[in-house]
Parts: sequence; structure tokens; C-alpha cells
Amino acid sequence: MAIRKTSSGWVVDIQPGGRGRRRYRKTFATKADAKRWELHISEKISQKPEWKPQQRDTRRLLDLVELWNDRHGKRLHSDQYKRLKAVSERLGNPVVTAFHVSKFVMYRESRLNEGITPGTLNREHAYLRGMFHELGRLGVWGGGNPLQGLRQLKIPERELSFLTLEEIERLLDAAAKSRSQNVRLVIEVCLSTGARWSEAESLCLEQVHDGRVDFVGDRTKSGKNRSVPVSLELVEKLRSRRSERGRIFQGCYGAFRRCVKRAELDLPRGQLSHVLRHTFASHFMMNGGNIITLQRILGHQSLTMTMRYAHLSPDHLKEAVKLNPLSALTLG
Repeated sequence: MAIRKTSSGWVVDIQPGGRGRRRYRKTFATKADAKRWELHISEKISQKPEWKPQQRDTRRLLDLVELWNDRHGKRLHSDQYKRLKAVSERLGNPVVTAFHVSKFVMYRESRLNEGITPGTLNREHAYLRGMFHELGRLGVWGGGNPLQGLRQLKIPERELSFLTLEEIERLLDAAAKSRSQNVRLVIEVCLSTGARWSEAESLCLEQVHDGRVDFVGDRTKSGKNRSVPVSLELVEKLRSRRSERGRIFQGCYGAFRRCVKRAELDLPRGQLSHVLRHTFASHFMMNGGNIITLQRILGHQSLTMTMRYAHLSPDHLKEAVKLNPLSALTLG
């Protein structure tokens, strides 16, 4: 009999090509599903005798993470591979064909209840979604992107903290008294260029030119090069340093943390070294800088990121004063 009932379900056991040909066997939850599959196999064999049903993809999520890293991720300068592995393990490393959006939503809710921030979960979401997209683009995954239609968690925009001129002086004074011979100059580079701490701290002599500093792709977050004009005084300070293996500075992030504490700066959580980048951008706009120029200096791929500083411009939206309807009544 082609279809029979067993304790595990309805079993299809057929040999549509006749004696000596391939035998097909599969179990289904319902008899209707079993009949449909039997008909499907029989039709395929009658049309093309050498046809074989597609093998079930038994790869697990970590298998795809390793494949992504081998084909793409290892050329990136980020922690995405480490994060993808951690997320896959926390999800229980499911068979990929059984990984659906509902599973990730449940995972996200449990992580929120554990106190994990929405920003962290949005990054995990973006990394997983990007992995499936890239593997599909490379032609090594054809199962679609299970997270493509899922919206990220909405995060209220927070006010970016920046240092006042008086606070900058306090920080520089604290840095001048530090045991570290590097920390003050790294701070000056960040405040002069809007560079991230890691970009400034890893500067090499060949990146310093007359009147500019180059930040090269393998040491920038976006992977793209950018050049920022600087004063000749800063250039001379950088060139006067005794470098080690081409690098101008030795690591001094711990010294910077201590300088912030000595200067008694009250900074929001997560904005320790990044406050220097925010300070550059904020003062740039308050002094009348152009938002497009700022985007290029900071290396933002999207103007949306840079627009966070637009409200600090002295001319920002000032047309609202003279173009609102009440001003027209007053003039009349």
C-alpha cells in the first residue's frame, strides 16, 4: 500500500518508476498531506524520470554564520562575527529552515525582560538580517531572509552630550597632569578632527601631512578614507612624537578615563570617549559650520546621522520666526 497509518503519522512509501527504481518514503501529520506529496512525486517522475526531490537543508544557524564569515565577514573590521555567534548560541542554534521571525521576536522579548537595551537588540537584528542578505547575494543561501519584514524597536532620540569650553579646559588640564605622555594629544586630535578615539589613537606618521590628517579605511568604522584639515601646530606636535612601529601613540584609553574623573565631568553612560566627537560636531555647528561639510568630516554615510547636530546652528529654522502665520497678522 502506498500510504499507511502508523504511530508516527501517515507514511508514504512509493516506487513510481517501477521495480528496481528509486523508492520514496516520507511521513506526514495528515493523510491529505501524504496524498498531495504522493501525487507530486508521481507527476515529477512521469515528466522527468531522473528527477530527484530537493534535499532538506539541515544546516544550523551557526553553520551559516561560519559560511558568512568565510565568504565575507573576515574582511570586515568589526565585531559582527563574534556577535552573530553569540546570538546564534542564545537562540539555541536552530536548523535554519525552522528559524522564523516569530522565534526572533520571542528571543527579543526575553532579552528585553533581562534588561538588555533596545539599541543592542536592534544591532543583533541588523547583523542577522544582513547575514542572510549577504549569503543570498553570494548565492549560497536560497531560503529568503526570515527577518526582512521585521521592524526594529523604536528608540527615543536622546540628547547628545558635549563639553563646554570651560569643561574642555578642565579636561586638557587634567590630561596635562596625567602620567600618560599620549592622552592629551589624542584628545586634541579628537577635538580638532571629530575622529573617534580608536581612529585618533591608532594614527601612524604616514597619515599626517602638511595641513591635514588622513583617516584610512582599515581603521575607520565605515571602512572608507577621509581627510580632515588641521592646524600646522597640531601637525608639528604629531610629527615630533617618537613612534613605535609607525604608530604615533600607545594605548591610553584608561588614562583618558582617569582624566575625565579628575576633571569632574558628568557624562551620560556610553558617551565617554565619544563625547569628544560630539563636542567637535556641536561646536562646529554652533560656530556656523555647514551640515554637509560636517557630514564629510565625520565620515557619516547618511546625512540623517549628521542632522542630529543641525539644531545647534545659529541659523537653524530661524525662518519660523518670520514665516509663521501670526507674524503675517502682525505685519498687516
